[in-house]
Amino acid sequence: MEAREQKRDNLEKLNLLLDGGRMRSARVMINSLHPSELARLLESLPRKRRAVLWELVDPEIGGDVLVELTNAVRDDLIEGMRTEELIAAVEGMEVDDLADLLIDLPEAVTQEVLQSLNKQDHDRVQQVLAYDEQSAGGLMNVDIVTIRPDVTLEVVARYLRFVGKITDGTDSIFVVSRDNTYIGSLFLSRLLTRDSNEIVANVMSTETTPIAADTPSAQVVWEFENHDLLSAPVVDDAFHLLGRITIDDVVDVIREEAEHALMSSAGLDEEDDMFAPVVKSAGRRALWLGINLATAFVAAAVVDIFQTTIDKVVLLAVLMPVVPSMGGVAGSQSLIIITRAIALGQINKDNVGGVLRKELMVGILNGIGWAIVVSLLTFLWFKEWRIGAIIGAAMVINLFVAALAGFCIPLILKRMNVDPALAGGVVLTTVTDVIGYSAFLGLGAAFLL
Repeated sequence: MEAREQKRDNLEKLNLLLDGGRMRSARVMINSLHPSELARLLESLPRKRRAVLWELVDPEIGGDVLVELTNAVRDDLIEGMRTEELIAAVEGMEVDDLADLLIDLPEAVTQEVLQSLNKQDHDRVQQVLAYDEQSAGGLMNVDIVTIRPDVTLEVVARYLRFVGKITDGTDSIFVVSRDNTYIGSLFLSRLLTRDSNEIVANVMSTETTPIAADTPSAQVVWEFENHDLLSAPVVDDAFHLLGRITIDDVVDVIREEAEHALMSSAGLDEEDDMFAPVVKSAGRRALWLGINLATAFVAAAVVDIFQTTIDKVVLLAVLMPVVPSMGGVAGSQSLIIITRAIALGQINKDNVGGVLRKELMVGILNGIGWAIVVSLLTFLWFKEWRIGAIIGAAMVINLFVAALAGFCIPLILKRMNVDPALAGGVVLTTVTDVIGYSAFLGLGAAFLL
């Protein structure tokens, strides 16, 4: 709560300074903020005011601010920057952050930025860019310090003092062989508390399992969560050390996944700019509105098939929304559970059958339980036991199908390389609506006419 209040206060103060033309005070204020705080301010401003504020940002922190911005806002600002301004902004950035930024730059600008780097940084950036952005290799920082297992802790301490700097978030120094094969980790706490004459091999830890460079980011999060890691080594197939992932990288992944899940539930891009042009935003949203309209017409067509039944038994029209609605909720529960399991790599050929049986049993149990409830309520309301029995039977059918659909849809979409979090809800709604209306109205036509 305090952080949100501080952000609101900063935004109000900044707007007052800009409205009053006090640019010097505004410059001092924004450049005293942490890059992430400044990024949130920029995202909270309309595009014209955002452009004015960006001109006041010192080049020394410009790159760090760009990395913290959402893709849409970052692209908007980059479009208005000259090549020399971009080169100045990225100067001195950490390799992993620079690699993240280069992905969004125009190809010509990317090449100029790469040419402006020294050979060591150039090779390091290319190493990170070689991996998928959503993999351990894309997350890692290759600017790391390594030591040999046959030296003393005193030698390590002297070496670190000579280097003068280690990566932020470092809790250990990686131990490698002469061919750069990962062996273990020397925790800084042990370096400080153990006898300085001890050999690294006798003090280092071999409990931290290195992460393969092609490991998906969701699996990286799982490793950090389940092993309480602050940092972890990244290796290639031959176990050669490539880099390090720190907890701040993992926090970024968690935040991005949470935003993705929230925005995808409405068919939106998680990087959508709150102040993007109206036409652009409308275009992005129109696609999913159109898809939803098409699925709604499918459900309407099913209802139209039973128009005669509805005309003769008007009570069916009153109760008609109940069954699809319950199916939609039940299916969404299964859909979310399976989508999450896929993201975490928890679904495999060995357990898929057991998970399916469990979801179907849950669907049947809930279907029977709520069928009894809705049947009793319908009978008490309309004093018609046949309609109560029909809606109860339809409820069991739809909740069973909803559980089955909620299980199968994410797996099918994943096989088709479609994001289940983005498209699963639309497909599920269509299934539960069609089955719900068909079951309820079909049973009504069979037993009431």
